Amino acid sequence: MELWYTEKQTANHGITTKISQTLHSEKTPFQQLDIIETNQFGRMLVLDGMVMTTIKDEFVYHEMISHVALNTHPNPKRVLVVGGGDGGVIREIIKHSSVEKAVLAEIDGRVIETSQEYLPEIAGALNDPKVDVQVVDGIKYIHDNKQAFDIIMVDSTEPVGPAVGLFEKGFYQGIFDALKDDGILVAQTESPWFNSELITRVFRDIKSIFPITRLYTVSIPTYPSGLWSFTIASKKYDPLQVDESGIKDLETKYYSAKIHKAVFQLPKFVEELVKE
Repeated sequence: MELWYTEKQTANHGITTKISQTLHSEKTPFQQLDIIETNQFGRMLVLDGMVMTTIKDEFVYHEMISHVALNTHPNPKRVLVVGGGDGGVIREIIKHSSVEKAVLAEIDGRVIETSQEYLPEIAGALNDPKVDVQVVDGIKYIHDNKQAFDIIMVDSTEPVGPAVGLFEKGFYQGIFDALKDDGILVAQTESPWFNSELITRVFRDIKSIFPITRLYTVSIPTYPSGLWSFTIASKKYDPLQVDESGIKDLETKYYSAKIHKAVFQLPKFVEELVKE
């Protein structure tokens, strides 16, 4: 007998992969949490039936949500991650020697605990002395910490369940207020193929708050459509003005000095989503 896992990414489309076993399954106070062993992508974290990360391709998302912003800011010392309980973004953040404190604000503590148990390659940095793990509502945490961070990264699930509020204009205004005067926001903003209206709305909302707002895309095979977007917004620093020669090698697999600006070269249909 063969076992297959299918994520229904839209009402008419899904992704399916062969699995060997279910390693963990539980209903947390916030969502259904499963960790499964897949033949193609290794261990996979699934929340409410949606793929969050896999051992094989996790580096793309975690590197690209973090290093673009961290290399745009000239001296990031305090960084906040909203969501991201698997710990992958934290792992990338603390590769930067300037970072003195990395805060993880994750609402579901069970995501943190199960990731540490089953995904240690991703979650291993959560015990680093620079890291402050807070099991809290990220929206409230931001509201309670004005002008506290150099960079805030929104590593959210899709805009359903507990993550709905992480795609609203009021949340982005709260991030603006929680950032220092030269702070940077970066957020995952879904698939240009399946979430075009969301990308347009979020980009418009963020652009109305931040003076510099840009969209970039990367390739992530286990995410809906394989093409994924991030929106970066800054009070002062433009990612396209970064001197690539100053970007250090951080032992990454996807991100590089050459790719830093290249990801902002958008396909025409994606460019249309964020035109004035």
